[in-house]
Amino acid sequence: MSTTTSPVSGSRSRSLPDRADAWATVAGAAAAAGALSASELLAGILPGGSSLVAAVGQVVIDLQPPGAKDFMVGLFGTNDKLALELFVLAVGVVVGGALGLLARRRFELGTAGFVAFGSIGFLASLGEPVANPAITVVSAVVSVGAGLWILGWLLGSIASAARGTAVGAVSSGRITRMPDWSRRSFLIRAGGVGVGAVAAGVMGRGLIERQRVAPVGSGPAVPPASETVPAILPEGDLSSSIPGLTPIVMPNDRFYRIDTALITPLVDTAGWSLRIHGLVDRETTLTWEELIGLPMFEQYVTISCVSNEVGGQLVGNAKWTGVRLREVLDLAGVQPLATQLVGRSADGWTAGMPTAWVLDAARDPMIALKMNDEALPPAHGYPARLIVPGLYGYVSATKWLQELELTTLESFDGYWVPLGWAKEAPILTQSRIDTPRGGRVGAGRVPVAGIAWAPDRGIARVEVAVDGVWQEARLSSPISDATWVQWVYDWTATPGQHVIQVRATDGTGETQTDLRSRPAPDGARGWDTVSVEVG
Repeated sequence: MSTTTSPVSGSRSRSLPDRADAWATVAGAAAAAGALSASELLAGILPGGSSLVAAVGQVVIDLQPPGAKDFMVGLFGTNDKLALELFVLAVGVVVGGALGLLARRRFELGTAGFVAFGSIGFLASLGEPVANPAITVVSAVVSVGAGLWILGWLLGSIASAARGTAVGAVSSGRITRMPDWSRRSFLIRAGGVGVGAVAAGVMGRGLIERQRVAPVGSGPAVPPASETVPAILPEGDLSSSIPGLTPIVMPNDRFYRIDTALITPLVDTAGWSLRIHGLVDRETTLTWEELIGLPMFEQYVTISCVSNEVGGQLVGNAKWTGVRLREVLDLAGVQPLATQLVGRSADGWTAGMPTAWVLDAARDPMIALKMNDEALPPAHGYPARLIVPGLYGYVSATKWLQELELTTLESFDGYWVPLGWAKEAPILTQSRIDTPRGGRVGAGRVPVAGIAWAPDRGIARVEVAVDGVWQEARLSSPISDATWVQWVYDWTATPGQHVIQVRATDGTGETQTDLRSRPAPDGARGWDTVSVEVG
């Protein structure tokens, strides 16, 4: 008895459906990439628009569990936001691929999935205080529409190829694979979508990033300061003669940036105001013109992120120009019951600090309006931010400042406190080795150099140990007790493996501990240590 093999049976007959499923997945991924790139482009073009990737990423940041910030910053440093956005983008493309496969079987279900996915991004965008709801809804509709058009176009090419293949299979009894011309056509279409999505996404993000470079304020410019600081002479900056040593003043474009905003808020000074309320004698609101009408002064201040690891780069020193925070608070009258000052930013972020720290005449907390003689870059808080000497940024350095509230320490926790970080956080005494950072160095004279800081106590002494033998380093002339100093130890290096360590002693006589700890909950501790081989 003989058997006959059906032309649509066997392993080869399954190749067409298998390939169609794979190609439908590619079509869905390409459609999702197209939708997300359209959102990026619209966010870069339309004021008040929102990137779907950034909006979802912002929700992830706001819902992060305790310890997540420390982990992400430790893993990626200042690229933590980029890593998060790439993760959100990857998840979006994967979800799009799954919806493409679903749409091949039930297009209306795939469509509903894309709409639901876009709706999630839209709702996430509404949580951004600086987003314009009308612009956001237009952006979401256009982005989802673009994705659905791409999906239908690509799935249509698969369906056309499948129909052609079915006709061939019937006529010949043998054809079970998509013709080469159909495969090439689909790949060209999908590849074109991919290239276009990358180009549109890069262009959109470039437009968004460009918004971070220059202020957008249309109000009056900040007047010159009446109280100035002396210029730093070239001989006062040891980095000019020691390659690899951090400069005394960090340029704006090299200054570290850590905050929770994936898209920098753009605030126009023409409509900006600062509200001071809570436990005050009289609620006060200052316009931009009223704020810059107050006396201006300059000071150098070193600020640091609490996430900075021992030897890390999340610390910077700049010349800040602005008005004294105490003078602004005096306009409202701080009541004796107020034990905490809360700063709120344009994007809703909060930081709380003790009023006793702010009102102490030994330091000069300020509302900064300039950074290194330039208007604050948007990424660093334009048009106004808080600079409070001696406190970690997460409890003080509110960017895009719009509100000051006087309250009690017990009644409110700033953004990071519920996530496991300390409520009160003075900057610890720390030091860092900038050069050499390890590896191999030549024998002979080798400058071991770096920086040390203890705002607002100042640095009294820095010591360097080579193989456990401590020697005192020479220091740069301190600008003030609120800034870092450079230090240098002239080491006569001999062949072999060596371990170099550094420790600093602050103005109160307290020396860094050698007991190493992670940044959470109130800053990293320990001595910066490097290993070098001399040969």
